[in-house]
This record gives sequence, C-alpha cells and structure tokens, in this order.
Amino acid sequence: MEYIALTGIADSLIEVLKRHHLRTLEIRSPQNFVGVLGLNAGDSVLLTSTSLQDLTDGTQGLIAKVLQKQVSVHSVVSSNELYIEEREAMSARIQLECKCVARIKNVISNELGKPVRVDAREISCYEAR
Repeated sequence: MEYIALTGIADSLIEVLKRHHLRTLEIRSPQNFVGVLGLNAGDSVLLTSTSLQDLTDGTQGLIAKVLQKQVSVHSVVSSNELYIEEREAMSARIQLECKCVARIKNVISNELGKPVRVDAREISCYEAR
C-alpha cells in the first residue's frame, strides 16, 4: 500500500507511540512538513527513524493513522533603534494512533520539496528477516 513517509523521526518517539498508541507530534523539518501538508485526518502515514537520504527498500517503520492535523505560523519580532526584524516559522501538529509495524517494499518518490512516498506492507509478528 502507498503511504507518505515521515523520515528521521527519533527512535524513542516511535517506541513511545508503539507503547501508548496515541501521541501528538510537532513537525518542523521542511521535508516532513511538506509530507504532513499532504495528509488529512483518517489517512495513514509511515514513520521511520531512517534519514531521507538513507531511505531504501527494506527499511522498517511504523504505520500510524492521522486523527488530527493542525498547521500554525509562529511570528517573532525583534527590534532596536536601527532595525526591526520579523521572522516567521511554520509547524504542523499531527495526532497519531499506532496501527502496525511495516517494511518498505519500494521508494516511489524521494524528491526534495515533495512528499516522500513509499510502498510498504505490514510485518506480521511471526515474520523474521
């Protein structure tokens, strides 16, 4: 099945999601942010600790269902007598529910600035590799 993949997610966070089944993540990295923009509530997403550059066939990850998504903009203004500087940063918060562990069969799209798309299948608990 085809999924949007979020890469470089901390192993500890993936383990917490496995144990507690429901968690909210704040996504700030540009590549993962682009991926989250392509998701809606009810969609499934693949999370992996593997970096974007190292994503290959056989990479393991966690499939989770998106329960909620929220995109926000943070604005910071600083100034002194000579200048005014304004900075904005966008982030997305997604609430996820753990579904299963999966293995990537094929990386469909891994282009910078576009969502990472993979074809993955669920790993049965008795399957070894």
